[in-house]
Amino acid sequence: MKHTKLQLPAALASGLVFGFGLSLSGMLNPSRVKAFLDVFGAWDPSLAFVLGGAVVIAAIGVQVMKRMDGPLLDATFHLPEGRSIDTPLIMGSALFGLGWGIGGFCPGPAVASLSVASLKGDIPQLFLFIISMLTGMAFHDRIWSRQR
Repeated sequence: MKHTKLQLPAALASGLVFGFGLSLSGMLNPSRVKAFLDVFGAWDPSLAFVLGGAVVIAAIGVQVMKRMDGPLLDATFHLPEGRSIDTPLIMGSALFGLGWGIGGFCPGPAVASLSVASLKGDIPQLFLFIISMLTGMAFHDRIWSRQR
């Protein structure tokens, strides 16, 4: 691997920028996410703009990556290998969407919200979500990895 001493600081910096962006955009607030999903009520389209901006930035990043010989801080790029739509993908997507709709959190904002949860009194709800998320990940690793 190249520049292994820089990998941890780069990962930390990336996480901080990601968390700051989530906070700045208001995506750490589960009621805002639930308002986006409430298309027949008090719909809040702001999440669509946040997601759209993220897609544009990611698309630019993919185009830059395609022109590079290799990553700056690793030996190779780690890209997904599977391209099939199978039962684990469909079930995982459905469970993710269900949890997102019920809790108002997805994994990134949930972890980032730990930094401000005590200010709003959301700690029990947030920890329940994170424990459920980790349980789902462990379930996936145990059940679906046996079938492959």
